[in-house]
Amino acid sequence: MTGVPASAAGGSSGARRAAAGAAAAASPAAPGKVAGTAAARSADGGAPGAGPGASSGGRHDGTAGTAAGDEAVPGEDAGLDAQDDGKTPRGAKIAAAAVNQASVWNIANLLTMLRLVLVPAFVALMLADGGYDPAWRSLAWAAFAIAMITDLFDGHLARTYNLVTDFGKIADPIADKAIMGAALICLSALGDLPWWVTGIILGRELGVTLLRFLVIRYGVIPASRGGKLKTLTQGVAVGMYVLALTGWLATLRWWVMAAAVVLTVVTGLDYVKQAIVLRRQGIAERKAALEEKEA
Repeated sequence: MTGVPASAAGGSSGARRAAAGAAAAASPAAPGKVAGTAAARSADGGAPGAGPGASSGGRHDGTAGTAAGDEAVPGEDAGLDAQDDGKTPRGAKIAAAAVNQASVWNIANLLTMLRLVLVPAFVALMLADGGYDPAWRSLAWAAFAIAMITDLFDGHLARTYNLVTDFGKIADPIADKAIMGAALICLSALGDLPWWVTGIILGRELGVTLLRFLVIRYGVIPASRGGKLKTLTQGVAVGMYVLALTGWLATLRWWVMAAAVVLTVVTGLDYVKQAIVLRRQGIAERKAALEEKEA
């Protein structure tokens, strides 16, 4: 006999039964794999030749490994908690705000800013030396042409490359109406274009803009092909009037301006019709939604 205690040498089956009972008790609260591992180590520790020290050491090693695995990088728990709560980490919000702020200076907005800068430059060139010098009028036409060309590209670039910003939504229509309004008013002030033409075109533009705001609660009035053709015709007609043309070109520009005025009136009436239809549809949809909710 070697003097091994009865609890270690002769109590192997008892130790196994005790370990199994402990595993069964622990299984509802802890994963079964951990409980089974603890039970196996406890049983092996009671086997002959293992010794109490080995059993204790195995348990301590397993506990230490689990503790080491649970210790994450500092700040990881906070990030996981934020994700679990469905909240965006603060650093991500700051980064997103920085990107949005930087996106204001994209190519589409820069073209819009260029048009805004060209408005006072155009007026100065148009009225230089009394407003009738062909050379200054040619420079004014160049500024007007650049403004109209950039108007064709900035919106397309913003939509194609996802460069749409709140600044662009506000500044783009302002720049469009500013350059066209400046040209029409200068031409009428110089006596080259009747004031009633200027009144019809500017009245239509302001009226449509106001109409869009009035029905925006019901939806958005999309730009029509007629509206785009109207803008192109207006640009060509006003550009021809800015230039000091004579002869048959002067006659041609009159007809082009007449076509622009007709398109202005027709498309303006079409916008009014669309606004009325959109408002009626919006009211009907809201009424139906309320009746469905009450039912």
